[in-house]
Amino acid sequence: MTGVHAAGAESDRTRWLILALLFACRTAMGFQFQTLGSVSESLVAQLGFSYTEIGTLIGLFMLPGLVLSLPAGYLGRYLPDRTLVALGFASLAVGGTIAALAQGFGLLALGRVAAGAGFVISTIYLTKMVADWFAGKKLATAMSVLVMSWPFGIAMGQIAHVWVDAHFDWRVAFLVASVYCAAGALAVFLLYRPPAHARQAQAAGPIGLPRQELVLTLLAAAAWGLFNGGYIVYLSFAPQVLIAGGYEATRAAAVVSIASWVLILSGAVFGQLADRSGKPDRFLYAGTAVAVLVMLSLPQASLAVGLSLLFGLIGVAPAGIIMALTGEAMAPERRAFGMGVFMTCYFVLQTAAPPIAGWLFDRTGDPYGPIVFGACLFAGAALANWAFRRAQKVIAAR
Repeated sequence: MTGVHAAGAESDRTRWLILALLFACRTAMGFQFQTLGSVSESLVAQLGFSYTEIGTLIGLFMLPGLVLSLPAGYLGRYLPDRTLVALGFASLAVGGTIAALAQGFGLLALGRVAAGAGFVISTIYLTKMVADWFAGKKLATAMSVLVMSWPFGIAMGQIAHVWVDAHFDWRVAFLVASVYCAAGALAVFLLYRPPAHARQAQAAGPIGLPRQELVLTLLAAAAWGLFNGGYIVYLSFAPQVLIAGGYEATRAAAVVSIASWVLILSGAVFGQLADRSGKPDRFLYAGTAVAVLVMLSLPQASLAVGLSLLFGLIGVAPAGIIMALTGEAMAPERRAFGMGVFMTCYFVLQTAAPPIAGWLFDRTGDPYGPIVFGACLFAGAALANWAFRRAQKVIAAR
């Protein structure tokens, strides 16, 4: 796979090879993110953290997006996409290493922020890379495949990090994830090549978004942020609901991880169906409705395996469909900066959701409170998508 892109030969085969490379590397992001959630019980037991602090540490991974997304989008005018992604993965590796050295909340928080900074940069440009290669050519399918690398990494972490924590130490889980991130940085830098039209757009792209594109970008970001906020709340607090229902901790983590494993395939299928049908909204609304139903039903511990399967098969399967809204919201020549705007709004929602959920848990002592909150986030994502379509119609009528 030398230089993945052969000059002048931007074939379908090349596109899918590029996507495979980006999928394998992006998996490291979910793997690093999940470290905190998977070892949270050890942090509570060994370092005396409250669940509000755990939720805050989870959310801190998203905090850098509030201030870095726009500058990162601007950097795309001066540095190649692959260089920025490699720097992002390097920061993820450094952040995980810092977290592994922590003796208390402060250094662990610093590690999460450093890893989160890498996540911001990598997310913007990995998404841009796929949009550059697949715009107008099965974009929903390609975005679905890319997005599935995140739950794939999380699912790996839900199993691997819990096992590593139990047999070694929670610090080792952070180090293992950091090695993966460093490998991803090297792979993207050495193997990725952009399509020719993307190089031209990078050189000529303007700064800023027209008002109409800004509105659409913010609505798409709201849908994506709320959807992912609900998913993260599920991953973080569904195991606690199952433990309250009689499950052992490792088994609860394994059952919850079923959704992420199933999502790896169901997300791509949903994207393909959306591309073929031309009616992506139907799949999105069906998925979010199922997500709400599953989360509200979680206290039925006897149904946990079936609910987790349903959540992964349908509930969170429209993820790539939502991400594909970015291809409709902004023009290609404004894509780098537009993704910065998109990710800023997204990170506002992502940063807020876990601490709110943790506060609800601390306040009530019942993990079902955060789950109800997560169900509301999924409903909000559907509402944001509806507003996006309404805005499109208004703009088209002008």
